Amino acid sequence: MLIFKRSDQLPKQTTQIFIPIIDGKVVSGDYGKLFDLDLQEQLTFFAPADKPIKAGEIFEIPISMTESMLDNSCNRISMVSLGKAEPNELRLAGASIGRKLRGKSETVFVAVNLKSTQTKALLISANLGNFQWSLKREQKLSESQIFIPTDDGVISSAQVISDAVNRARELIHTPSNIKNPEWIAKQAKHLANGAKVEVLSGNALKEFGGLRAVGGSSPKPGPRFIKMTYSPRKPGAKHVVLVGKGITYDTGGISLKRPYDIMAPMKSDMAGVAACLAVMSALRELKVEVKVTALLMCAENAISSTAQRPSDVITHYGGKTVEVLNTDAEGRLVLADGLAYAVRNLKPDYLIDIATLTGSATLGLGKQYAAMYSRDLKLVNQLKEAGEQSGDRVWHMPLVDDYIPALESDIADINHTADKFHFNGGSITAALFLEQFVDGANWAHLDIAGVGRAEADAGENPKGGTGWGVRLLLQWIGSLK
Repeated sequence: MLIFKRSDQLPKQTTQIFIPIIDGKVVSGDYGKLFDLDLQEQLTFFAPADKPIKAGEIFEIPISMTESMLDNSCNRISMVSLGKAEPNELRLAGASIGRKLRGKSETVFVAVNLKSTQTKALLISANLGNFQWSLKREQKLSESQIFIPTDDGVISSAQVISDAVNRARELIHTPSNIKNPEWIAKQAKHLANGAKVEVLSGNALKEFGGLRAVGGSSPKPGPRFIKMTYSPRKPGAKHVVLVGKGITYDTGGISLKRPYDIMAPMKSDMAGVAACLAVMSALRELKVEVKVTALLMCAENAISSTAQRPSDVITHYGGKTVEVLNTDAEGRLVLADGLAYAVRNLKPDYLIDIATLTGSATLGLGKQYAAMYSRDLKLVNQLKEAGEQSGDRVWHMPLVDDYIPALESDIADINHTADKFHFNGGSITAALFLEQFVDGANWAHLDIAGVGRAEADAGENPKGGTGWGVRLLLQWIGSLK
């Protein structure tokens, strides 16, 4: 991990210096006086002349410090391209810095002079790019210090947000033989950071028909409903309710996933809960003046004698009955209970659910945008803006009313897969199903199946869980008045 600290001068124990390149020009400012060489000339020598320098590219050169700096251990600088210093370019550059320091313990000085929002984006991405997680006995996680001339508030905010994202990643990466609903409940208490935590299990879940139907397949320890509440000092604050999908492992249930190798990454099917939990852990340090409640809907979808069956009918929180047609569409069943609970008991100003819900979400959007569903255009625009600012980008998808008849059931209020009439649009019909439980609330559904997991190290993201949604939600919640 990276620890950010403020310094306007080169610390004595610096082992590496990062100098920015903006629009192909070295921007060293007064720090250039430290070196007995022309950095722009060095860049011309090292950089290819036949193509532009891309954001995130790093050129390392040896240096000799001036006489006054002989007690310094630094013997090299790294010139890092910030492109034109646009937000996405800054994030790429930050990630490159973080990856270069991964596995090392160094004291680093980043000689940048940017706007506070630019510096914040750079630092957050540096810590994200530096992320490591391993259970290897011989591997010790490294820690580097980054000194940078910027405002203390920028440093503090960047540290809290990036640590929260990495915290979500740690939860996602944890294997499912360790991570079950009971373990998630313990993590919620550990990471609450002042938030009130309530946990329901066993008979206390009798009204949560979806959660029990899915989690009953793994009765030891069984499902958990975890409620976390952060209350600011400001009276009359807006109330945001987050509902997270927390399937700690997903076999598909009796509707077994095929081919079977797609089951291997299913420890990440609780990425929605990981994002919610990480958000809750950061609110106090960020001094958020919004009331936030997180409902963590945790279960394992397993195969057993107690597993639900296709054709079962379950009764959700609030009384709506649902015909189950495919046990591998379990996420929407647990979310439905959480949404219904929220509108009946919490009366939120905003209701947001986040879930690795459908593979269909990736077909049109790929791995860079999450699918966002809402009829509230004001909320849509707020989340879009927060996504662009934070780097967790969303794309507004349609709730197609013509598809609603596919939810009809002959024996229950609705069915849960909307396969009737073969409309396809699996991400859309999943969202339409969830909408049946929000009772007109200011609601948005975030389907993060594509963005919640990366297949390889790329940009800010490590292979595995990305922690997507933490930056988005913290940015958006922090903007509410």
